[in-house]
Amino acid sequence: QSQLVASGGGLVQPGGSLRLSCAASGFTLDYYVIGWFRLAPGKEREGVSCISSSGDNTYYAESVKGRFTISRDNAKNTVYLQMNRLNSDDTGVYFCAADGRPTAQSMCTTGDYWGQGTHVTVSS
Repeated sequence: QSQLVASGGGLVQPGGSLRLSCAASGFTLDYYVIGWFRLAPGKEREGVSCISSSGDNTYYAESVKGRFTISRDNAKNTVYLQMNRLNSDDTGVYFCAADGRPTAQSMCTTGDYWGQGTHVTVSS
């Protein structure tokens, strides 16, 4: 059974950091664009960051530029999202998705993706 599992969420104080992991099982991530999305109460789903299959191209939402870094380790079949300088607006459920067709930007800005997520709560 092919699936992506997001993990690494938790409770963190404002200004803190978390690293999320998106691990694939049942298939290899090598040829897929991978995206991180988040759902927050009262807000629309947002494409936070996406990375091309090669890792050469990345996309970041304006709200996270300069604070979040997406990376991938195809040998470990995992994509990471390093989140620094977290604030309350980053609170939400984060999930990852894979798609073999789009660019990183198009996946983050136009795709309709859903998945199981990991909760991130930024609070003092």
